[in-house]
Amino acid sequence: MNPMNPLSDSASNTTATDCIFCRIASGEIPARIEYQDSSCIAFQDANPQAPVHLLVIPREHIGSAREVREDNEVLFGHLHHVAAKLADKLKLADGYRAVMNTGAAAGQTVFHVHLHLLGGRAMNWPPG
Repeated sequence: MNPMNPLSDSASNTTATDCIFCRIASGEIPARIEYQDSSCIAFQDANPQAPVHLLVIPREHIGSAREVREDNEVLFGHLHHVAAKLADKLKLADGYRAVMNTGAAAGQTVFHVHLHLLGGRAMNWPPG
């Protein structure tokens, strides 16, 4: 994988050893971390699209939401729970968007599951 061009990857060929988000989760690559626990980490997006733009990722390498298994359903709920806690902490009472792009055609550019938490401004609809 070329971490500078993640569009060249697909969920099926990115591995934990060459995944930029796995490297952030392990501490190998620095990030502005907002939250972490044993199963996930949340950090500021390097290219924010809103005043608040965090990424909530599982520590486990899962390429996309398309790869969700029954044994990690609780983990996906936990990602949303963490996003809600962070939205409260960051005072996004007027609302926020939590979105998970799945596949390149949907805008996924890093093939490690990640939930975008966006807020601090009005969100347009349709989103894109």
